[in-house]
Amino acid sequence: MRLSKAFFVTLRDDPRDAEVISHRLMARSHYIKKHGAGVYSYLPLLQRSLNRLTEIVREEFEKIDLQELTMPYAIPGELWKESGRWSKMGAEMARFKDRKDNDFCLGPTHEEVVVDIVRGQVNSYKQLPFTLYQINTKFRDEIRPRFGLMRGREFIMMDAYSFGADREELDRVYEVISDAYCRIFDRIGLTYVRVEADTGNIGGDASHEFHVLAQSGEDEILSAEDGSYGANVEKAPTPSPQLQSKVTGKSWGELTDSPIEEVPTPAKSTIDDVADLLDWPTHLCMKTLVFQFRSSEAGEWKPLVVYVAGNRQLNEVKLKQAMLADNLKVQDLVQMPEKDVEKLFDAPVGFLGPISKKEELLKARTYFDREVLVSHGLVCGANKKDYHLRNIEPKRDLAKLYPHSIKNNDLDLVAVEAGEVCPHSPSHAPYRSDRGIEVGHIFKLGTVYSKALKAEFTSKEGKSQPFEMGCYGLGMTRTLSAAIEQNHDDNGIIWPKSIAPYDVIVMSLGRKKDDEVSVFADKLYESLRSKGLSVVLDERDAGPGIKFKDADLVGYPLRVVVGGKGLEKQELEYSFRKTAAEKHGLAWTGDVNFDDLASKINNLWGSI
Repeated sequence: MRLSKAFFVTLRDDPRDAEVISHRLMARSHYIKKHGAGVYSYLPLLQRSLNRLTEIVREEFEKIDLQELTMPYAIPGELWKESGRWSKMGAEMARFKDRKDNDFCLGPTHEEVVVDIVRGQVNSYKQLPFTLYQINTKFRDEIRPRFGLMRGREFIMMDAYSFGADREELDRVYEVISDAYCRIFDRIGLTYVRVEADTGNIGGDASHEFHVLAQSGEDEILSAEDGSYGANVEKAPTPSPQLQSKVTGKSWGELTDSPIEEVPTPAKSTIDDVADLLDWPTHLCMKTLVFQFRSSEAGEWKPLVVYVAGNRQLNEVKLKQAMLADNLKVQDLVQMPEKDVEKLFDAPVGFLGPISKKEELLKARTYFDREVLVSHGLVCGANKKDYHLRNIEPKRDLAKLYPHSIKNNDLDLVAVEAGEVCPHSPSHAPYRSDRGIEVGHIFKLGTVYSKALKAEFTSKEGKSQPFEMGCYGLGMTRTLSAAIEQNHDDNGIIWPKSIAPYDVIVMSLGRKKDDEVSVFADKLYESLRSKGLSVVLDERDAGPGIKFKDADLVGYPLRVVVGGKGLEKQELEYSFRKTAAEKHGLAWTGDVNFDDLASKINNLWGSI
């Protein structure tokens, strides 16, 4: 590409709404154009990077026999109603009606569509397993689009769907595709981690996320320092009380036969204040949290009470999983307003506790974190203002009041923190914390969608049964943004060579089109193209300072400068974007051989 003929405009100032590096640099270097909140055009430079990433994905998927197709962007609502997700997706799904008043949506994901493609077409286990994938546009009506392409409303995504005869086939295909993801990220040249994750709205019983590590990442990733385990902070398990005691010597108090004692705690409504007043450890104080939930959009709101150790924060994802295990369908889960809590339980927030005769409290759905239940001599609210109780023994004082909640309860409901013991580490290594940008998410869906949509095949035994499915997502535009977040400096983007829009920029410092420098640069440009390199020739009528700044901003991996002084010495200057300050010389003797010169530059590019 000759820049003098290109649609190419760079900006010196950051967009006012740009909060992260990738958004700022993409906008300034002419990769994207914003049209509205979370809606962008991908300009020629970004399209080239996207094409390169797409080719890597296709090559890796071809190796494992995945088949590509294209599914519709606008999806009939009947499919979503059939699966039961039409009402579950909420405002994030953009819905509309056609001229005949039929419901449609802009596809946020394509489980229903792909099952509709397969059902009735695949009838025997002999046709299984197989996986279909597409690289297509998605739309999700984000409540707060931000960070450029990192959290847009419209975006390009690879989504794949595997169909198998049984769980063994699903597990095998899942790992094969997971390995392909790793090869993709390795080829791109990103530092990433695969971690356990929650299944969220997609469903299924297991999932993993792929995170590109970057300080700007929205997600906290916890991993064992010995590398044996990693998980999103929402999924990372807390070490059991027994493991904490074994590794760190943590005490859970001494069993006491002292009766429950009411103690005054005037104006002390926080755990820290109460612990200081009573000179008692915060982890042996009980924190009371009150929520309300409903099973459908029009359903009745019901109270939910959760008790955790005072030094802990509740993990709502773990709580929802516990509720799901209790066959509680949760459409919405929110904290109950303080005025409603006090009205329902006749006790002020900050002084609530489980020891009560109030029927509304005793009959509410109740959960105890396992750390509470192994502790002794606990302190909790007395259910009246300015008072707390101490000497609470869970087995003695809570078992009769909450038999369903206490029996066989080993629930981990709290958020784990960096520095705690990782329970999955063979060496009991501590967790470390990193920031990550989620670029991929894979799920073991099982039969969630095949059952709902009545997609079945005939097994070896001659029985009809639903497909075992997997779902695999990879954010294409998000991956490009994450690559910039991980690879940049104060001057601009430092693209990994595999997804850079161009391999080399030849910078001509000639003043006229027909002078010696300009003619030399043009011949070198054509020779490099003949070697299969993608090349930019900057022969614009602009000063060297502008050209150098633009080259750094855009992020070409290799820069070759053709200048008058260099030609007099029979030398070109070159530099790599990763080490832009280091300048090197490429010399020749006698008459210049452009083919030989291009081969040397090709070798330089290959060494990156």
